[in-house]
Amino acid sequence: MSFQGWPEAALDFFEGLERENTKAYWTAHRSVYDSAVLEPMTQLTDELAPDYGAVKIFRPYRDIRFSADKSPYRTDIGAIVGSAYIRLSAAGLSAGNGMWHLAADQLDRYRRGVADETSGAALAGIAGELERQGIAVVSHERLKSAPRGYPADHPRADLLARKGLAAHREWPVEAWLGTAAAADRVRDFLAATRPLTDWLDAHVGEPAG
Repeated sequence: MSFQGWPEAALDFFEGLERENTKAYWTAHRSVYDSAVLEPMTQLTDELAPDYGAVKIFRPYRDIRFSADKSPYRTDIGAIVGSAYIRLSAAGLSAGNGMWHLAADQLDRYRRGVADETSGAALAGIAGELERQGIAVVSHERLKSAPRGYPADHPRADLLARKGLAAHREWPVEAWLGTAAAADRVRDFLAATRPLTDWLDAHVGEPAG
């Protein structure tokens, strides 16, 4: 069956889980999770995989070993498709695409790419165009200024200060979320962010080892 959006029951499930994050709630509503939450996410990612890459849907259980919050279940469902991330919660749908965290060798290549007049200017243009489309350009972590070895007044100091680079967009709950149009929103986002991932692939690449 093709993806037809997430029914209202999916949002109701997460709203209930936020109020009562317990094994009792989970057990009583597991069938709703499977049919209204997990199945549509599986259908959507299966449709996206041929164009965007391998899929991983995250398990609903939280790792609470080192967390002060002992709530056992995630109050969202997340999936990776290629370099992109898709998330559904009671608040709505969101998506990200890029390299959220850079290993040391990747970070060095990223900074050299940003500093280069040709490739750096291209990245600045891509970031500006994304923001004009209402897509945020975000980072896992960033320095307060340009990193050591680069001038503090570098024209792309903001990009140099970042330790990762990704595009991010959120959509609040609207009627289209329960239809196949939800896939169109995600596809449009992935198409819009392709120039960013192409730049990262060309100038940063995979981590060493």
